[in-house]
Amino acid sequence: MGLKIIITGTTGMVGEGVMQRCLGNPKVEKVLSISRKPNGHQHPKLEELIHVDFTDLSAVEAQLSGYDACFFCAGISSVGVSKEEYEKITYGLTLSFASTLAQLNPQMTFTYVSGQGTDSSENGKSHWARVKGKTENDLRKLPFKQVFAYRPGGMKPMDGAKHVLSWYKYFAWLYPIGRKLYPNGFNTLAEVGDSMVNVTLFGYEKFILNGKEITQTAEQTKSE
Repeated sequence: MGLKIIITGTTGMVGEGVMQRCLGNPKVEKVLSISRKPNGHQHPKLEELIHVDFTDLSAVEAQLSGYDACFFCAGISSVGVSKEEYEKITYGLTLSFASTLAQLNPQMTFTYVSGQGTDSSENGKSHWARVKGKTENDLRKLPFKQVFAYRPGGMKPMDGAKHVLSWYKYFAWLYPIGRKLYPNGFNTLAEVGDSMVNVTLFGYEKFILNGKEITQTAEQTKSE
C-alpha cells in the first residue's frame, strides 16, 4: 500500500505543486487536500475536504485518521498584516492544526514549509523570521514520528499549475540563472514534492532542509 498524505495550502503555488507531484507519484496512494475553498484539480487519488477554521478540526476529526504524512504548505505573507494577525495565522493556526493530527496519527511525518531566512533562535530582528522559527521549534516538540522544516528559496511551479503567484511571470526568467549561480536558493516544486515523499519513507538525519538538502533528498526518486 502506498502513502496516504494530507496536504494543506493547495490553493497556493507551493501546496498545489506539492500536491501535483504527489498525485503523480506511484508511492502515494491517496492525497487529502484540506483547504477553505476548492483547488480546481481532480484526480482519482485526490479527495478534498473544505474546512474554514483550521484551529478547530473537531467536526472533521473522523476524516483525518489513518494518514502517514502531512505536508503543511499553507501560510501567508507578513506584508500588509499586523504582527498579531501574522502570529495568529502562522504560529497559532499551524500548531493547533498539527496538535490535532499528532493526537490522531502519532506515527505521522509532519513537514512544514517555512522558508529561507527563518530564525531558529527566535531572537533576530525580523518579526516574521522569529515567528517562523518559533513555529518550527514548537512543531518539533509534538509527538509525531518525524518532523521536518523545509526552507526553500525561489521555486519553479509545476506544469499545469492553476495558482501561480501573479508576480512570478515577471521573474520566471531568473530561475535558471539563479539555480546555476546559487543552487541552494532555488528549487523546482517537483523537487520539493519528491523530497517530502522520500523523507517520509526513508527518514533524514536533519530537521531543517534548505535548498541543497531538498535537491539531494529528491534525487532518491531518480536513483531508485
